[in-house]
Amino acid sequence: MLNIKVLGSGCASCINLEKLCREVVAENSIDAEIEKVTDYRDIMSYGIMSTPGLVVNGKVVHYGKLPTKSTLTHWLINAHATQ
Repeated sequence: MLNIKVLGSGCASCINLEKLCREVVAENSIDAEIEKVTDYRDIMSYGIMSTPGLVVNGKVVHYGKLPTKSTLTHWLINAHATQ
């Protein structure tokens, strides 16, 4: 099971990234747990300074802007395949 964390305070991009993750997971039948992290100390513990951030299985995959759906799909399918 993938552990996906969406890091962000609740801005539009952060909300959209969470929705996009849920869509990609559902559309591709990926076994995943998606968690929204809003606490700034927790967000900063990943070493990112701009949100939204995406952490998959403990590794920062992306931050600072919303990825395209196709890019996110590629990341999550690859992460799921290599577990």
